[in-house]
Amino acid sequence: MKKFIAALFIIPLLSILVAAEMPPLPNPDAMSKEYWDIWNNEVQTKIDERIEQHRKANATIFLIDVKPGTDIKIEQISHEFLFGANMFNFGQLGSKELDDKYKAVYHTLFNTAAIPFYWKKFEREPGNLHYKLTDDDNPEFWAKIFAEGKNPHTEWYWRRPATDQMVEYCEKHGIYMHGHPIIWGNTHWHHPDWLPMKEENVAEQEKLFEKRIRELAAHYGGRIHRWDIVNESASCPLNPHHPKYDENNPRGKYGMMPRDHTFKAFKITNEVFPPNVVQSINDYQNDQLYVDQIGDLQIRGCRIDMAGLQMHLFNPKQCADIAKGAQIQTPAYVYNMLRTVEKTGLPLHLSEITITAPNDGTEGREIQANIARNLYRQWFSWPSMHAITWWNIVDGCGAPGEPTTSGLFTRKMEPKPSYFALERLIHHEWKTNIVKKADKEKMSISFRGFKGKYKINWTDNAGNVQSSEIVVQ
Repeated sequence: MKKFIAALFIIPLLSILVAAEMPPLPNPDAMSKEYWDIWNNEVQTKIDERIEQHRKANATIFLIDVKPGTDIKIEQISHEFLFGANMFNFGQLGSKELDDKYKAVYHTLFNTAAIPFYWKKFEREPGNLHYKLTDDDNPEFWAKIFAEGKNPHTEWYWRRPATDQMVEYCEKHGIYMHGHPIIWGNTHWHHPDWLPMKEENVAEQEKLFEKRIRELAAHYGGRIHRWDIVNESASCPLNPHHPKYDENNPRGKYGMMPRDHTFKAFKITNEVFPPNVVQSINDYQNDQLYVDQIGDLQIRGCRIDMAGLQMHLFNPKQCADIAKGAQIQTPAYVYNMLRTVEKTGLPLHLSEITITAPNDGTEGREIQANIARNLYRQWFSWPSMHAITWWNIVDGCGAPGEPTTSGLFTRKMEPKPSYFALERLIHHEWKTNIVKKADKEKMSISFRGFKGKYKINWTDNAGNVQSSEIVVQ
């Protein structure tokens, strides 16, 4: 179906995308013949066909008062699809120079961000919520930590910066925000030490869970666009669909938290968050177990708007083996995983991605970039996919046990081949820009372009440049 948009009104110009030179492709020679046999021309062609079918739409614009012989420029300035990363090291890289580079480049590549709300660090003491910056959480503090060779993980707010500053940054740059998470489903690790987790304290636990949800909803309202309401609850043996589930276990179902906490969390968030806030469930258990859990929650009346999936290649050897042709995250595997989870009927979000550069040498970084390019292409082509989120974008900034070379940037904020691979896809291959010569004063232009917002520039008969914006969807 064509979208007919009459460009009769001048809409204020919100942003301009400056055209840049096309970044290079990853070096294909970093990957073996066996790898390219898996990601072969037939696979690539099918991906291209799905992208053309599902990520583009037809549009027709009507222009009046156009000076014949002048250029009409149609330039895509934003995506409908969401590309992002976590923002866990915002302002924590150890110098104002590095922090400024991070802030300058984040919004030029990404249009969405995951903001950390892990309860343990967000509310270290009852009632003390980490919305605002602390006095010592500044570039000088982190520079001293790194200069003295200290482990930043010993500092309680490492990877957990104050949230208001990130929300304000995102609002300034038009970045879609994703709060992660409200409740953690299968572990006590990310809950405050003061939270009573014994069986006899279930009633008190549930009151505190509800208090946390209501406080976050009251503070942010609709400013944060999407939340992971519960994280990683399907993967616990206390999920009644899990093979090791014990119906006699008094802790209840869906995780290690108090009885049926996933269901109760969604029922509260359904009540207290504005209706436009997207309420998501997230897990690494990307199989029928997860589908069954979501279906059960939906049958019982929970409004769930999105299903998050994870893909972590934490072990650098996995990526080295992929380059040699190992059957890891193959097109067929990804296809089957997506087909399984989309049985929920929900939009999908690749919510956490880790792809490591083996040995962090030249070849290892090219391996990381090749893997990223092909997986992003397949995920982007999938019709029910809504968003993709890279996890740690700066090397050496992950959680304990996560790889140190899985970033898009080095620790000094130098872009790696994986950064250029994503930049090429997001801002070049997957954006539509058209220049057409005007042949009459009143004319229409039909085109097929990637879904998103476009800026139209043309010259009127008086010689004035006119601008308008349209949305292709």
